[in-house]
Parts: sequence; structure tokens; C-alpha cells
Amino acid sequence: MAKQNQCHYDKDMVFFYNNNNQTKDEWAATQLVLVQVVGSLFCCFILASNAMVIMAVVTNRRFHFPFYYLLANLAASDFLAGIAYVYLMFNTGKVSRTLTVKAYFIRQGLLDTSLSASLANLLVIALERYISVMNWRVHSNLTKRRVTLLIVLVWAISMIMGAVPSLGWNCICNLEGCSQLAPIFSRSYLIFWSVSNLVVFLVMVCIYMRIYIYVKRKTAVLTSHTSSSINRKRTPIKLIKTVMTVLGAFVICWTPGLIVLLLDGLNCQKCQVLKFKHALVLLAVLNSVMNPCIYSYKDKEMWATFKNLIRCVGNGTRRQRSSKANTQPLSSGHDTGASQPASEEEGNNILKT
Repeated sequence: MAKQNQCHYDKDMVFFYNNNNQTKDEWAATQLVLVQVVGSLFCCFILASNAMVIMAVVTNRRFHFPFYYLLANLAASDFLAGIAYVYLMFNTGKVSRTLTVKAYFIRQGLLDTSLSASLANLLVIALERYISVMNWRVHSNLTKRRVTLLIVLVWAISMIMGAVPSLGWNCICNLEGCSQLAPIFSRSYLIFWSVSNLVVFLVMVCIYMRIYIYVKRKTAVLTSHTSSSINRKRTPIKLIKTVMTVLGAFVICWTPGLIVLLLDGLNCQKCQVLKFKHALVLLAVLNSVMNPCIYSYKDKEMWATFKNLIRCVGNGTRRQRSSKANTQPLSSGHDTGASQPASEEEGNNILKT
């Protein structure tokens, strides 16, 4: 009993992998390089595109509404996910076995925090959409102060959820309770984590089903009392479609992973959960890639803002190059006084021609 309850904070991760009989390397050398190269390209897109979403909301006054502030916060959680994936890619394979317990907690904590932030943001956006639809308004009447408090609350909850395993809910002192997918995470924690997230999924689906039914009834009533068709741009329908697409992509990409985590938590020996590990990470990365594409495809104003930002970056780069070209002759001369007459002579020659 004393040996079973002994804590192993001083051990490297190889000790915990061996405890779960994971003696083989996850990746071959060539596979790992390929994953890192392709994954880096995806992560660069995730970081750049979600940064553009945040910049679009900040710079475009038409986006200064509660829904878009929360959407920018969702982009911020995807931005954090991009950072977490970069850290994961370069700390996996053989490297993961050499990590300390603290480094492994950081790696998984970044992933858990970003997932919790995405899920909490989607739940808050669902509630904001519910409020606006029940009042039949495009945007809710939430004040900036309340939106700020919601954003702070989202990140506070997400950081707590990401830090829970490192705060004590782990199996470092109880090796028999360790999971397979996360060798120092308790199976009981995986059950809590997966079930709570699946419950939140169910709540959000119920909210949007309620919204959908209400909108269909409201639209039917308005159509029967008006001779012309309803202007959908002045109703909440457009933004609801965007959010439902984002939610659908999130549920499709994350539900398989949560189910596998639940099976691991339940200690399903026949399920061979390790076989699905790489595919589940790929689905998670694809979800963060898809979100900015959904925003730009579903929202023409967002796409127009993206193009304007790209033009500004391009124009700024060209101006910077031209300014460097203009200053290069002056900086290349050792004597400023000697370089000035040369430029004047060139100017005179041009005038004569």
C-alpha cells in the first residue's frame, strides 16, 4: 500500500508511459518531421487568420456589438489553440518521454484551456443569440461592461479547468488510476472532463433548437401579415446561421475525442483508445482552421474587412520597402556632406534632360 500511494513528482514522463505499457515510440522519425512541417503550416494559418478576425472586430465599427466581441473572444481561444498545437508538435514523440511532469502539465494545460475557452465562448454566444432572438433584434442589448465581465469569466473558468490536473486531480500518487491517453491524468478526471463537455454540447444544441423553432414560427407569422418578404438582414437569422455552422463544426470535431476520453476514463481495455489519438488531434486542429473560414464565408462584411486588412498590410510593406530604398543612398555614404552634392548633381542632370 505504501508503494502504491507513493508520489512520483521527481520522475520524467518515460516512467509514466512505461507504467501504462507504452514502450513504443508514437512516431517514426520521418513521420514526426512530416507532422511538424504540415502542422506548422496549419498553425501559422490558425494564428494569422484568428488574429485577422480580432483585428477586423477592433477596426470595423460595424462589428462593435456584443455578438462580434464574443466572436473575437472565440477567435482568441482558437489563437491560443494554435499556440498549444505548436507546443504539442515539438514536444511529442520521443521528446514527450523526456518531459518533466511540470512540462507535461503545461503542454496539456494549454490544450485544455483553449478547449474550455472555445466551449465557454460558444455557450455565451448561444445565450446572447437567445436573448436577441427572443426580443427579435439583430443584436442584444448587453452593455460593454457586461460583455467584458462575460469575457473575463470565460477565461477565468478556462484557466481553472486547464489547471485542475496540476492542482492535484492527477494520478502521480496513484499509478493504478492513470489513464492511457494522458499518462499522469486520473481516469476519474477524464470522466468528469468528457461528461461535463458533452453536457454543455447538449445544452447548446437545445438552446439552438429552441431558437430555430421560435424563428420559424415568428417568420411564418410575419410572412402571413405582410405582403412583401422579410428582409433577413434586419433579423437575427443571418447571425444565427453563422453561429450554428461554427457550433456544428465544433461538435463534429470534438465529440469523437470526448467519447474516446470517456472510454479511457471508464478503463475500456477492448477499445484500444491509443489508436485514435493522432486522428483526434488532427480533428481538433482542423476545427481551429475551419472557424475563420466559416466567419469569412458566412459574413460578407467580415470577408470585405479581411481583404482591406490584407491590402493595408501589403501597402505598408511596399511603403516600408520604398522608404528603405530612398534612405539607402544617404546611409551608404560615410560623409553626409559629400553625398548631398552628388544627389543634387543627379537632380540637375535629370532637369537638363
